[in-house]
Amino acid sequence: MKAIVFDLGDVLVRWEAWRAFAPALGGDRAAAEAFMERVDFPTLNLRCDGGECFADLAARIADPADAALLAAYVPNYAATLPEAIEGTWALMERLRAKGLQIHAITNWSAETWPIGVATHPRLGTAFGVTIVSGQEGLLKPDPRIYHLLCDRAGLRPADCLFIDDRAKNVEGARAIGMAAVQFTSPEVLETDLQAMGLL
Repeated sequence: MKAIVFDLGDVLVRWEAWRAFAPALGGDRAAAEAFMERVDFPTLNLRCDGGECFADLAARIADPADAALLAAYVPNYAATLPEAIEGTWALMERLRAKGLQIHAITNWSAETWPIGVATHPRLGTAFGVTIVSGQEGLLKPDPRIYHLLCDRAGLRPADCLFIDDRAKNVEGARAIGMAAVQFTSPEVLETDLQAMGLL
């Protein structure tokens, strides 16, 4: 094993999309989540992670109030990243100290990525290679996004351990020959890494 490849959202930084919409709804989380369900926000967000723009998608929403809410997502984006998951950052630094390369692959919009880095500056400095889906027009678990990381980092898939909170992305990494574990908490990840002899 030469390299550890991290997902970012809900692995290294907490992502809570409802926080971008709640201020316009009186701070009501339930109302924000109802809006997200009504417009199928997960699908819209994934499209933007793949390279589309939130404003373009908002313009296609028939209800003017819902369109305005979605259009406000990028300006309010910093609020969706309330905290770093410090336990994972600590594990990363222990792995780095063992001589392992540290890289990242994230499904993240090209529009919101600079805001994420401004909000949590370590995202911009911690990794040797960072693959941002919205910049590349590729989404996990497309095999090409994992191969792109390997090409840019000069690695083979078998050199890498991939860590992601979503099972389908873990399976995508395994399908191209990476070792991979699903993240649930820093404590469980530490146990997994110890079992693999990496810590």
